[in-house]
Amino acid sequence: MTRGLGKAETGPAIRNSESAMSRVFSGIQPSGVPTLGNYLGAIRNWVPLQDTHEAIYCVVDLHAITVWQDPKELARQTREMAAALIASGLDPDRCILFIQSHVQAHTRLAWIFNCVARLGWLNRMTQFKDKAGKDREAASSGLYVYPNLMAADIHTYHATLVPVGEDQKQHLELANDIGEKFNHDYGVDFFPRIEPLIQGVAARVMSLRDGTKKMSKSDPSDQSRINLTDDADAVALKIRRAKTDPEPLPGSEAGLEGRPEARNLVGILAAVTGTTPAEVLRDHGGKGFGAFKEVLAEALVAHLGPIQAEMKRLLADPAALDGLLRKGADRAEAIATPICEKAEELVGFLPRR
Repeated sequence: MTRGLGKAETGPAIRNSESAMSRVFSGIQPSGVPTLGNYLGAIRNWVPLQDTHEAIYCVVDLHAITVWQDPKELARQTREMAAALIASGLDPDRCILFIQSHVQAHTRLAWIFNCVARLGWLNRMTQFKDKAGKDREAASSGLYVYPNLMAADIHTYHATLVPVGEDQKQHLELANDIGEKFNHDYGVDFFPRIEPLIQGVAARVMSLRDGTKKMSKSDPSDQSRINLTDDADAVALKIRRAKTDPEPLPGSEAGLEGRPEARNLVGILAAVTGTTPAEVLRDHGGKGFGAFKEVLAEALVAHLGPIQAEMKRLLADPAALDGLLRKGADRAEAIATPICEKAEELVGFLPRR
């Protein structure tokens, strides 16, 4: 339910004429090397959507600068993330893949949404509290209004499905509140409702050092994660060092209760081998973690090897990679700009041309 709606303006209902029901949008930040968690929890699940939906994906560099980024590192990591997406199976001919800052509609609509969203709504966003920490007064205003930009990312394409993790569902609820309030205030039926699309066997890959925490690019310990750029030796070493408990693997999933590290490693092996945790435990139940970790490391190296090789190939020719991303931005603009311009017209802005 939309919170705090004001009196609606009178005006005609406007319904998007495009195939909004089949349009998917998602983005990923380029801050830090993409991890196994990014790949298994998000990127890999985007790939099949290219064949069943109109899929739009972007590297969200605007979101990245809500905290300070070294400019050279940001540029490098943006290309690296784009290469990782393509190497993982996103085909620029089957989806739209681009860099967020290359499509101006995102920031134009975000400003309108800054004026639609209510402070009380933003104050309830738990991610700001988590990321800002104790010294909230030192956090950037961009970090505070981050959810409004996220809403603009989605609404400027009239996307109705967003593949996200559980931790982003609150932001989608806010995006719906913003869209509904805009529709109500201007007396239109313009922005459609967004639904979360949660997929995947290993939808939430946890830290190798603490099975209760999500695997993260921002964790200070590199041993907590598998980076997509880690070579075979690094992967094997990190898996061998991964935290476990002294008990052998159980024979069924019920035996994983209260054993977060064991559950995490079992889930990772299931995800990279195309099986289920139950099947993994059927094959490895009763074994110690020493032998199991060797199997897991070997499976990870075999699975990630082709992705890493393709990433290296793409990054060896940055001009060609940039060209692919520019073409993606042109295709994204063709959808986003008319929607953004219509929103500006509804607000009362004079046309640009």
